[in-house]
Amino acid sequence: MRTPAGMECKYYYEDFNRGRDIQECRLVDLNPRSEPWRPNLCRTCPVPAILRGNACPNMVLGGWVGRRWLLIRQVRVAARCTLTEQPVVDPMIGCGQCHEARWRDTVGRAQQED
Repeated sequence: MRTPAGMECKYYYEDFNRGRDIQECRLVDLNPRSEPWRPNLCRTCPVPAILRGNACPNMVLGGWVGRRWLLIRQVRVAARCTLTEQPVVDPMIGCGQCHEARWRDTVGRAQQED
């Protein structure tokens, strides 16, 4: 769904049908310790860029609203790889091991077919 900032994000949800007024970030809503989410946070949210840049099926994102310099509220993101069971340092790139495992599987299947 398109965010108020105009980018596609699978975690953003809105419903204005028949008098409803619902806007929510389902990624932030999963974290009970997060500060409240507001639609203006979509402007600086890194999640749409991460989803466009890395489509690894093994990466799981976690998000929360935090503060930078005690004043500026922003969406923070942490990523974890379910294949290697390790935190991902740079979610835009991924863990680096999933792609090698996929490549080995693809090459192995191609060699078996020959």
